[in-house]
Amino acid sequence: MLAVSPPPRLPLLTFTPLRAFPPLPPRRRGLSRRRIRRSSTPLVLLRARAGRHAGIVIDVDEMAENGDRDLPVDVSFTRRLPPALTVGDGLDALLRAANEVKATPPAGARSGVIRFEVLVPPSTKALKWCSQFRGSSLFPQFYLSRKLTSVPSFQLEICGIGSAICFHGSYLVKNEFDLVSRYISSDSHLIKAYGFVDMNYVKESPLVEEKLGSYYFFIPQVELSEFDSCSILSSTLVWDDSISHKFEDAVSLFESCFDQIQNSYDSSASISHKGLVPSYISGDAHLSETGNAQLVYLDAEVLASIDAKASVQKENFLTSDQSFVRFSPQLFLYSNMELYLQRNTIEFFIKSCSNINLAWASLIVEECVRLGFTYFCIAPGSRSSPLALSATGHPLTKCISCYDERSLGFHALGYGRGSRKPAVVITSSGTAVSNLLPSVVEASQDFVPIILLTADRPPELHDAGANQAINQVNHFGTFVRYFFNLPPPGDQIHARMVLTTLDSAAYYAMQAPQGPVHINCAFREPLDYTNQHWNVDCLRGLDKWFKNSEPYTRYLRMKTVSAFGNYSCSVMEVLEIIEKAEQGLLLVGAIHTDEDMWAVALLARHLSWPVATDILSGLRLRKVVNSLPGLDKSILFIDHIDQILLSDSAKNWISPDVIVQVSQEIMFQIHAKCSLTEPYVAHIIGESLYGDAVMFVGNSMVIRDLDMFGSGWMDYTTNGNNVMTHHFPDFVGTAVAGNRGASGIDGLISTAIGFAIGSNKHVFCVVGDISFLHDTNGLALLNQRAWRKPMTIIVVNNHGGAIFSFLPVAKTASPQILEKFFYASHDISISKLCAAHRVKHFLVQTKAELHDALVKSNMEQVDCLVEVDNSIDSNANFHRIMSMFSNYSTSQYLAYLLEAPCLKSEVDAIPVDRIDSVECMLYRIQLSAPRTSGLSDGRFIHEGFVLKLRVDDNIVGFGEVAPIEIHEEDLLDVEEQLRFLLHRVKDSVLDVIPLLRGSFSNWIWTSLGIPPSSIFPSVKCGLEMAILNLLASQQKCSLFKVLAGCDPLGRDENVIEYSQNSSGSIQICALVDCNGSPMEVALAVAKLAAEGFTTFKLKVGRRESPIEDATALHKIREVVGYQINIRVDANQKWTYEQAVEFGSRVKSLRLEYIEEPVSSVNDLIKFCENSVLPVALDETIDNLKGDIIPKLHQFVHPGIVALVIKPSVVGGFENAAHIAKWAQLHDKMAVISSTYESSIGLASYIQLAHYVDQQSSIVSRIRNKDKCRAAAHGLGTYQWLREDVSEQKLKIHASPLGDGIRASVEDAHGYLHHLNINNDKIERTYGEEKLRSYSIQVDADDCSYLVKLREAGDHTNEKVVLLLHGFLGTSEDWVPMMKALAPSARVIAIDLPGHGESQIMQRHKNSEQFIVTVQLVADLLLKLMCHITDGEVVVVGYSMGARIALHMALNQDHKIRGAVTISGSPGLRDEASRRRRVAIDKSRAQFLMSCGLECFLQTWYSGKLWNSLREHPEFNSLVRTRSKHKNIKALAKVLADSSVGRQKSLWEDLKHLKRPLLIVAGEKDAKFKDISQKMRMEIMNHAECGSDGPKGKELCEMIIIPDSGHAVHVENPLPLVRAVRKFLLKLY
Repeated sequence: MLAVSPPPRLPLLTFTPLRAFPPLPPRRRGLSRRRIRRSSTPLVLLRARAGRHAGIVIDVDEMAENGDRDLPVDVSFTRRLPPALTVGDGLDALLRAANEVKATPPAGARSGVIRFEVLVPPSTKALKWCSQFRGSSLFPQFYLSRKLTSVPSFQLEICGIGSAICFHGSYLVKNEFDLVSRYISSDSHLIKAYGFVDMNYVKESPLVEEKLGSYYFFIPQVELSEFDSCSILSSTLVWDDSISHKFEDAVSLFESCFDQIQNSYDSSASISHKGLVPSYISGDAHLSETGNAQLVYLDAEVLASIDAKASVQKENFLTSDQSFVRFSPQLFLYSNMELYLQRNTIEFFIKSCSNINLAWASLIVEECVRLGFTYFCIAPGSRSSPLALSATGHPLTKCISCYDERSLGFHALGYGRGSRKPAVVITSSGTAVSNLLPSVVEASQDFVPIILLTADRPPELHDAGANQAINQVNHFGTFVRYFFNLPPPGDQIHARMVLTTLDSAAYYAMQAPQGPVHINCAFREPLDYTNQHWNVDCLRGLDKWFKNSEPYTRYLRMKTVSAFGNYSCSVMEVLEIIEKAEQGLLLVGAIHTDEDMWAVALLARHLSWPVATDILSGLRLRKVVNSLPGLDKSILFIDHIDQILLSDSAKNWISPDVIVQVSQEIMFQIHAKCSLTEPYVAHIIGESLYGDAVMFVGNSMVIRDLDMFGSGWMDYTTNGNNVMTHHFPDFVGTAVAGNRGASGIDGLISTAIGFAIGSNKHVFCVVGDISFLHDTNGLALLNQRAWRKPMTIIVVNNHGGAIFSFLPVAKTASPQILEKFFYASHDISISKLCAAHRVKHFLVQTKAELHDALVKSNMEQVDCLVEVDNSIDSNANFHRIMSMFSNYSTSQYLAYLLEAPCLKSEVDAIPVDRIDSVECMLYRIQLSAPRTSGLSDGRFIHEGFVLKLRVDDNIVGFGEVAPIEIHEEDLLDVEEQLRFLLHRVKDSVLDVIPLLRGSFSNWIWTSLGIPPSSIFPSVKCGLEMAILNLLASQQKCSLFKVLAGCDPLGRDENVIEYSQNSSGSIQICALVDCNGSPMEVALAVAKLAAEGFTTFKLKVGRRESPIEDATALHKIREVVGYQINIRVDANQKWTYEQAVEFGSRVKSLRLEYIEEPVSSVNDLIKFCENSVLPVALDETIDNLKGDIIPKLHQFVHPGIVALVIKPSVVGGFENAAHIAKWAQLHDKMAVISSTYESSIGLASYIQLAHYVDQQSSIVSRIRNKDKCRAAAHGLGTYQWLREDVSEQKLKIHASPLGDGIRASVEDAHGYLHHLNINNDKIERTYGEEKLRSYSIQVDADDCSYLVKLREAGDHTNEKVVLLLHGFLGTSEDWVPMMKALAPSARVIAIDLPGHGESQIMQRHKNSEQFIVTVQLVADLLLKLMCHITDGEVVVVGYSMGARIALHMALNQDHKIRGAVTISGSPGLRDEASRRRRVAIDKSRAQFLMSCGLECFLQTWYSGKLWNSLREHPEFNSLVRTRSKHKNIKALAKVLADSSVGRQKSLWEDLKHLKRPLLIVAGEKDAKFKDISQKMRMEIMNHAECGSDGPKGKELCEMIIIPDSGHAVHVENPLPLVRAVRKFLLKLY
């Protein structure tokens, strides 16, 4: 224990430090400071008389045993304020918020906790912020840091000042933490209490001392939490009348605290804990030590876990890795932090130097340290020895050495980039100085501060032929901001001149424009520790300097406005220009600080302008902290503007009314390429930036690739660090640094290593091979691992200077000249260079190897180099292809936006029509033969749905949904989804751009609020088909024209040309079912060939032996000949052995391909290699889920020649075109195939197939490959249509040119344009389901309940479903689900008491006796059901409604047929928990009444329970709906009265469940998923053991809905609808 007492009483106690210091010269003996690191004793306590504590101080042990002390305060909430530009603005915002509460205090609240939070720049660091208040008299002051186990790379840091409330007592007493939990609410989950366990607070002294079983905790008055994605500044008000601390007292304390904070806060200070602790210790100190105490903290979750355990252990608390707490000017504790204590004066050391050279050098080093410049880069040399010895002997310096001054200079440059303060470079004389020039030039050009201390010969040795003596005066010319030539040290010169010179240099280095400064230091001998008398009188005037730790000269800090000066207009003029701008584009260049990135993000959100960012801005690579990229709609980033501007049409049309993004095309091209490419490296490298990792990027091609192809959005949601995901911004910028001042390729490795030390982050360095070879000496610096985190160096090795392959010289110079004098081609082994420097090396040549290497580099936490092997030619070719595709795609988008007939190049007229009506028709038509896809029922009937969308009377679009045996969904599944979608699609804004780049999926999510993955593939296909036909009708063109976009020719001569019409038709393949004898099959083929077919697909694998199928094929060739193309489709029916047998017998038959020959996907490639027969994929593609493109890479084998794509199975036109393009890029045929759709589907597929053929032509031209033969598409199912849904017939006929049966785009378009539905084939038609609304009054003993009901479905249906919403909801929440279930049942939704339009009226005057409990509501609903129907009811409830539904199922089973609980609970098991929950809900109700609904909603939906819901696109709309409740008093009453604490626990009742129960929970809702599993186990266990009643599996079923959290019915409704419908089928 360290004890600090007044100076007169105790002399300084001398002690031996824990770490031994070697004798000088490495470190000086008479040093003024010593460093102590007590790793074996985690905490040191300095004790003296403590100062006054702010806030309430509660001795818990002395408080009377109060039955209510474990109950929460009356009001507890957190108010989140808009983000602040600076910390000072944040403090002002907190004060304003407190004043607002002061003006309107919570009515009737006798106790409360109010927390205000404001986001401040992420650069606001807890440790630095804490150090601002070392002169403040406000206590306690604390700091802690802790590594999170869930995110090992992340360090949580927190600091605070003042206390709103303090607790101390004994945790050995039962329920001792009840009082603490009173003030820490789960509604304000970021509120924490900090303190010590096994430490006792002695109020008489006051002291803090060790005592087993004791604790001391406090809630800070003001707190700063430093997270990875943001910093949160917060303040807390606490009042409690029961302990005589009223609201007015809390406000007064708050104001007093803020007065002191604002008076002592200095935003310009740059102090760390090294300067923090010594300033607290004044005078002599008595020192001793303890190892028992450690700063811990707790929150609501920790308190809940403590309550659940019988005994409290120290391990229950959250501990800190480092901490510091100050209770008074002389009472403080710290743990695991380096401590620097003043021991002897610097004056003694300077005066005891053995010679004047060392004295001057020591003065220079000491002044650097006082200025905060503690990092020294030292090159070996004799003349610089005094400086080197002084720097290495100082305890506060960090020194590094390198034998190459050029590398050393760049290393200092990197340090300056990372730390924003200069490193000090020490070199010898001569060319050692000249080697610094490249780094000086870069630092000057890019405004990076460096201090250069160059040793020199004395004047008498210059121009005298002396060795190593060159003119070093103004050696760097105008590239330095300041130069001074120090004379050789002498005692006749006042030493303060040395200090003022250094201070001047430091000022010019740090003052805008920042840059390098040069002090030339001449030294005469001796250069070592040789004794040479010198007169200490030269130190006169330094007395004050010797006694403090401040620099000799203090400059007034000037506010930086511009790094260049000479700006022509004022800030006000700029603001005026911005305000007048109608169409703005925010261009963001290089940004070096987090503050600037934060400011730019705020500015972009405020302006709502699109943002184009440079790669060095820190905003080009963004890590998403929500699950959906770019969720903050107020900021639109243009990530690939350089790719957009490759298009002449884009350059000629610059108007930021519309932003054209080509990122989807870029991503597709990058990921579609199977081999490892340089753009791929640039694209995915950001995904490896875990935690606080940053990037240093080299010059030449790597920075260009990163800027062009880097992924703008990277998933960061799995890090568990998104505590503020509902705040702005939704992303974290990724700092990217680079040497772009002079943009040289030298010194990059050394710079990156310095940057890692300066930034104290994990640095990913990406450079090219020539850049790497230019600085291999930097690897010597890499081995000096001190003071930095591990580095990952990625070297893109294309064996030369690839950038020259993109320059004009590559087109004119000979290959030999290029190779030798431009590419500088080499075969140097990078792995051997790494081995020589003992650096871990990975060689990667595939995408998988790259991913593995990056993962290993992160896991192993060691320096490593990843070499990406590539070649110049392949890289240049892929870049060319990428550029041409981007060029073409950009022109396509613009052509669509600008040249559509209805637009007439007016961007403001872009159609954003709303869909006026949606109609769905069930058709039934006759087929001429059974489908080949499955067993026939003998009737040859085909059923499906026609979807009809309408914008106005003349603009209609048709789509078709017709699932068959091969689909996972059936007709009933499809119908329920369509009914649901009818409601969502109607009135939605049709703002898709149908160029098949993810637009449809995005529209489904953002406009309909439905995860695209939850829609059945056939439904998604039909919806896309209808929208495309609607757009075609709107633009008076064909669906093909909508897909392909308007013709960009003539607008951009660089776009690859293709004919929009080409042949204007597609070839169709005949489909033949191989039933019958070989001759019968051959004759059937001959007949079709006579009709004009030239390509046939025969179904095989249905006979007993593949030999029989082979025989049939031989017979076909014998009868028809080889003038036709034959494909066969085995539908995965064969084993590998059977397929090989078949293949061996048909090798001579020249098959076009065998479709799905084997049952196992794992045997496909083996079959290709062994049979040497071409193979096509079909079902294999259908079975791929999620992101398909990466999964297709396993099928790049050249033996796989075609992909058969069924749009209705793969999920629509968008996915089909995506897969087709992948196939074309890999030289495979893309065949569009139907699944027995009517002519509506076929006409749409014809145009899709033509679009795919045209894309194939474009791909071939861009890749300089011969055009592939047009595929014959699998639309031959039209032959099966004996009847059709339309009155007219789709024209499909033989080509007069003899090239097969063809279907023209013009005929297909004409068919759809003039489509008339044959009503005789329509079984039923339905549009949006009309709901019936009415009210019913239900009377009870104490009240009357006027119920608002909504009803859908046939009112005579005996199946009745009652839907119960959750707290804050209404019956409107269920409308889409009601419409989906309407065909299956009579569906009724009600407004529960206190919600919506329902009213509950008191029948007696004494309102206190009337409580709206769950049981009362259930009884009222029972009477309501009896009024509605004589039969039984299925009740479905969500959250609060689920509790009611479960109560009814267990207690009113005579009326309940079954129940569905969604995110529901049976209640709380123990009385103590129920009692506390009653108080919590009462507190929430009080908050609702006091602060209003808007404030309540903000707090309610900020909880962890709603993390998933907040990410939903409908969240804001839902909150607006919730804010429409008018009767706040009734809502508050229901919240308090229907508390889960008041509800009887139903856990025991579950054992006696008699009615079927479906338990539903969201996948992301961990809490209720766990409750649901426990409910199911409780029911199952009892049901299996019982002798009567249904068994567990029949009685209880549980479903976890994917992609959803607590609000399942909002977040992912379609799987829920399906689950409820299937549950109804089981019940009835």
